[in-house]
Amino acid sequence: MKTEETLVMDQIGSSPWDKVRTFKIGVIPLPLYLIIAAVIYAASVYGKLPADMIGGFAIMMIMGIFLGDVGIKLPILKDIGGPAILCMFVPSIMVFYNLLNPASMKAITAIMKTSNFLYFYIACLVTGSILGMQRQVLIQGFLRLFVPLVVGTLGSVIVGVSVGVLAGLGAHHTFFYIVIPIISGGIGEGILPLSMAYSEILNQPYEKFIPQLVPAAMLGNVVAIMLAGYLKKLGERKPHLTGNGMLVKTGDDALLKAAQEGNNKPVEFPLMGAGLLLACSFFIFGQIANVFISIPAAIIMIFSAAIVKALNIMPAKMEQGAYHMYKFVAASLTWALMVGLGVLYTPWGDVVAALTPAYVLTVAATVIAMIASGFYIGKVMNMYPVESAIVTACHSGLGGTGDVAILSASNRMEMMPFAQVATRLGGASMVVIAAILLRMWQ
Repeated sequence: MKTEETLVMDQIGSSPWDKVRTFKIGVIPLPLYLIIAAVIYAASVYGKLPADMIGGFAIMMIMGIFLGDVGIKLPILKDIGGPAILCMFVPSIMVFYNLLNPASMKAITAIMKTSNFLYFYIACLVTGSILGMQRQVLIQGFLRLFVPLVVGTLGSVIVGVSVGVLAGLGAHHTFFYIVIPIISGGIGEGILPLSMAYSEILNQPYEKFIPQLVPAAMLGNVVAIMLAGYLKKLGERKPHLTGNGMLVKTGDDALLKAAQEGNNKPVEFPLMGAGLLLACSFFIFGQIANVFISIPAAIIMIFSAAIVKALNIMPAKMEQGAYHMYKFVAASLTWALMVGLGVLYTPWGDVVAALTPAYVLTVAATVIAMIASGFYIGKVMNMYPVESAIVTACHSGLGGTGDVAILSASNRMEMMPFAQVATRLGGASMVVIAAILLRMWQ
């Protein structure tokens, strides 16, 4: 029998205010969220929002937490990467219609461009996820990644060009202005050097090519995000197809269990600080080595971390700190980062202008062929098909931007090292190949 105190508590718990008080936006109670949002908005209106990391984190996190939470809860959308889609494209639409005031734009620009938040995020994810991986899985994964990547690239080119020709776009235009931009490695690492190469070969201003190349890359990224969300659901329905973030099947349950137990050690905050320093150091090493080696700094960062892990020369405690730092950044800052990407690097006007039926069909066919090739070749290569397809999908994403969105949509952020290799190395290779072929086929 319930006591009088229990009955009173039940009545309080069922009151409308109690429901409002306990309702959460992300992890934040609704009343507190509204207060924080009001403070940030007022600061932006009265010109008191700092144009630095403080203001940038505030505006990006308050938007990201809300949009990510809505994306998780909305039917249908939640199954195709809703948080990634909303966090990228709602801010993009807001910029297009001038719904973000100047103070908010300055704060976001400061943290994304001046403070280089994207590369800080990727450095933490790459370093932490590599050093937190099991060595055998890491080595096998990198060795086997190249086959699905090559097969996926060939499949996307053949299918994409074929569909483009059938849709009346022409083989030349389809290959150089639709397929290649999709698999070139993003805007800064792919589209810009690609436009400069086209400019030098065709003797035209490079600015002319950017608007022709960007829409395919962005639309391809959208298709990849949606398919990544589908792959996540496929893995949930058919568990035998997925390693839940693990790329290679090792067949050694004891080994995998030991790796999992190693990653579940209690968090030690001083070690997380050391992990942050490691992430920054690996990134800086990539920048220095790039002076002497003609390889993108991001690729050098990835391979240097992988070599350190493979040689087992990093103290276990430092690996633990880097791994926990990665987990913190991935769990706390992903949606905020994607808001910044949507505001600054995803022009909504270019997306809409590209949406002709023939264009959309060609882009979709290119990305689907890429992902399907990765899925089926993964079975042959003793890899988990879902993870193989997701990594291959990152080759059709917007560089680091696309990797974050695709892995977030599929809930596979721990696969960032593989995604970065697929994007950076695969993209750089395609830029070089496209320049050679355009010179031959102009």
